[in-house]
Formats: sequence, structure tokens, C-alpha cells
Amino acid sequence: MESIWSKNTHLPERPALSGHLSVRAAVIGGGMAGILTAYLLKEKGVDAVVLEAQRIGSGQTRNTTAKITSQHGLIYDRLLLEFGDLAEQYATLNQKAIAEYRRIVNQLNIDCSLEEVPAYLYSVADAEPLRREAETASRLGIPASFVTETELPFPIKGAVRFDGQAQFDPLKFLKAVSERLTIYENTVVREVKDHRIQTDNGTVDAEQIVFATHYPFLNIPGYYFLRMHQERSYVLSLQNAMKLNGMYLGVDPDYSFSLRSAGEYLLLGGGGHRTGENRAGGKYEKLRKKAAELWPDSVEVAHWSAQDCIPLDGVPYIGRYAASTPYWYVATGFRKWGMTSSMAAAMLLSDAMTGIDNPNAEIFSPDRFTPSASAKNFFKDSGHAVKGLSRQIFAPSRGAVADMPEGHGGIVEVDGEKMGVYKDEDGKLFAVSARCPHLGCQLEWNPDEKSWECPCHGSRFDYRGELICGPAQNGLEHE
Repeated sequence: MESIWSKNTHLPERPALSGHLSVRAAVIGGGMAGILTAYLLKEKGVDAVVLEAQRIGSGQTRNTTAKITSQHGLIYDRLLLEFGDLAEQYATLNQKAIAEYRRIVNQLNIDCSLEEVPAYLYSVADAEPLRREAETASRLGIPASFVTETELPFPIKGAVRFDGQAQFDPLKFLKAVSERLTIYENTVVREVKDHRIQTDNGTVDAEQIVFATHYPFLNIPGYYFLRMHQERSYVLSLQNAMKLNGMYLGVDPDYSFSLRSAGEYLLLGGGGHRTGENRAGGKYEKLRKKAAELWPDSVEVAHWSAQDCIPLDGVPYIGRYAASTPYWYVATGFRKWGMTSSMAAAMLLSDAMTGIDNPNAEIFSPDRFTPSASAKNFFKDSGHAVKGLSRQIFAPSRGAVADMPEGHGGIVEVDGEKMGVYKDEDGKLFAVSARCPHLGCQLEWNPDEKSWECPCHGSRFDYRGELICGPAQNGLEHE
């Protein structure tokens, strides 16, 4: 399950950190947000080091559909209602982020298939929300219009078109930008205290520290685990499908397919769900069924999935990590728009860290509190956390090991203790703790990915119990 970006681009290895460094700035996380932040800091005269737990771009960056757009779902009508005039900051910064990608690509002459294309939100059921969204986005300065016809191979009720958006190959871009940076790979950060970063094989003292780890792994301060949940979504890469001249996303709950072309391929995405809520599986099969219906001669050449942090009010947290640590910064909660939000975060953080007042920073501040926007989702997310914790204590196991089919996993009871067990196609058993090491929620099996997922905060582990992604910092106990 490797994305087309990973198949086509080799990123040279960087050394692991060893010993001690003293630097002005350190960026924890070598995805698009971390690399861009370090790059823009370098342009402003600050040489930052990047610390990456695995390889750069190995997290969500390599699994994105790589749309660079300010069109982030049906968001602007809601932002204007809940944030008032601050909604314009969101629109303005994301539009500037698109332009900043173009600037860097031109400056470094990067061959990353950057194309200017329109972005569409479409509905097969109801045009009115799209009409309102187009009007609001246009009022906020975005080149938006409402249309009733597209190139899609199925009828729609209406669509919002954003002109001047873009798409690209993220790893080719990342490779070029990262060449000029000091990066340490396979360097797992275990602890951050004041200005000291502790890794397995060395330490870094930094005047300023950026947490660009997708989901912050420190619970306190900041309490980001109370402010976000994570969702997964799935993608097929198809050959012999069709060439699209725009990027598309459906807004209907039962027809929310994402589409874009990438050279000779068509990317078809969808099947989103909260982590830990895919016990039945079948997400890839749903996409394959739709592909066969729309393009009977298409051939699947790759499939993969991605994970997104969803903030309470729908706006990323970009700025100071917490009031008690004014020299720490954070970039998280990008929803499903990691490429544009990564550039937006790099622009805001590099300005803040060099004393530049960015006029679009306020709406993204992690210190914000918007009761009308956050309360409903706060109680919903809290309910999921309570449910996940109570499963570990009260919920019965879901069967016996002997009854589990080959190629499946689930929560079973072994010697009076609940365990997560996967039985491979040869009948070999892999037993792990069913308890997430982050905050103790009971894990759930995702059959589409053959992985264990935390329904509370989104940590993931492979069937052997090895950590895939956080906020957990350690793998599962296993037998």
C-alpha cells in the first residue's frame, strides 16, 4: 500500500542525531509543515535543524492527494457566521499559501508537476449550500463562482468553482526544498523540557522549538488531545480512467468522492471515518466498485490511506504551543488540507519566530476560544474518549481465538485478559495489548489496513504492535 508519490521519488537518507547541539531553532517533524517552516526560517536568516523520527515525508505527506487549495469543504459560510471578520484571515492566508508554493517552485526551478487547476466542491443532491458557499467565498476575496456543469462523469445539482488553485507531486517538491536544510532522520524525540530536546542518541538545546509532528505527542501543556480527533480516508490510483482538468470533492455524506488527475493516473478517494470505527472494513472495495461503475476499463495501480487531525472548530492550531511555553510553537489540526495548511503554518510560524507581525495570524491562534464553534464537537470528542476508555474496562471481548478466521484480527480474551489478536493467512497468531499506551483507550482493528487504531486520539500500530504513528510514543506490548 504505497502511494504513487512514494513509488516515483527516492529521498536520500540523512544521518541520525548523535551527541549534543545548541541551535537557535529546532523543528520536530520532517513532513511538509516541518520542512517548509525550516525552509522559510532559513530564508529569514535562521538556520533551524529538523528532527524526524523516521524518514522525511514518511508520514501523511507521502499519502496526500496533494491538492493545493483554499477550498476546504463547506467552510467559509460557517467561518463567517462563527468568526465574523476573522474569516477573511483564513481565506487570505490560504490564498497566499498557494502563491508561495508557486514562488518556491519557480525560485528553485523544481520539477514537481505543479499545475494550476480549478478546485470544485460538488453535490448530487442539493445545490443551495454550494450557492451560499460561493457567494461567501467571493465576499472574502477568493475567485469563487457557482456552476451547474462540470466534466465529471455523473450529473450534479451544482458546484462551487475556485479558480487559480493547484496540484503537484509532494515528494518531488519536498526533495528539492529539503536539500538546503540540516535534517536528522531516525531521531525519535522522547522528551522536551524547556529548551532541551531529548532523543535516543543525543540532545538539542534550542532557543525556539516547533512541534510539527502531525499530532502533538506532549499532552501537557496545550492539551491538544482534548481539542482534536483523527480520521482516515482511502485512495485508489487508476490507469485508463479519465483525464480531469480540475480537482473535485463531493459534499454529500453518501457521495463524498475526491477526484484529481496525476499524469496518466486518476486518483479516486473517499471512505472517510474516525479512527477506530472501521471494524467492518470494505473502504477500498467501495472505491473499487465506484471505479468499475464509472470507468469499466480502468486498472488499479496503487492504493493507500491517509490520516487527518480534525480540530474542534475546523480551524488549524498554528502559533504558540501554550502560554506557559512562549518559545514553543505548534502546527496541527490541518483537517484534510495538509498541503495548503503546511505552507500557511510555515508562513505564520517563521514570521512569529523572527518578530514579524502577520496580519492573518489571529484566527489560527491555539489560544482562541470560540464557544459556538467548539462546544458541540468538544462534548462529542469527549464522549468518544470516555467510550474508548470504558471499553477497556467494561466491554466484553468479541470472541475466542479459535473462532477467528485467518487474515482477520479482533479483541479476544486470553487467560482472562483482553488482547488484540491477528491471525495471518497461515494461521499464525500475533497477540498484542489492546490498550493504547498514549492514554489507555481500547484499540480497534482496521481490516483494510491490518492495523490497530485508537478511537480516542488516533494512534496506530501494525499487527505486530509496532508504532505506525502517534501521539503514542511507544509500540504495544506483545507476545
